Amino acid sequence: QVQLVESGGGLVQPGGSLRLSCASSGFTFSMFAMRWYRQAPGKERELVAAISSAGGIRNYADSVKGRFTISRDNAKNTVYLQMSSLKPEDTAVYYCYADLRGDYWGQGTQVTVSS
Repeated sequence: QVQLVESGGGLVQPGGSLRLSCASSGFTFSMFAMRWYRQAPGKERELVAAISSAGGIRNYADSVKGRFTISRDNAKNTVYLQMSSLKPEDTAVYYCYADLRGDYWGQGTQVTVSS
């Protein structure tokens, strides 16, 4: 069955960095685009970044452009989100997502940016 397992979240000070990982299984990872979403308390889930199947096309929310980088390693069936210059407003649960003719979500990983 399809599994998406995020890791790498935690508590970081403003201006710091974190790298999130999403390990995938149960489908042919290299054939599908992948996305990262986030949801802050009391807010709707929002798209943060997306990457094409081969990694050549990447898109970002305006709020994270220039600070976050999405990447993937198809040999490891893993997608990453490198987050730098973190701000308190980046605090949220971050989710990995795959559209496999149906919506598949990971369990999420908490990122807290606070001094």
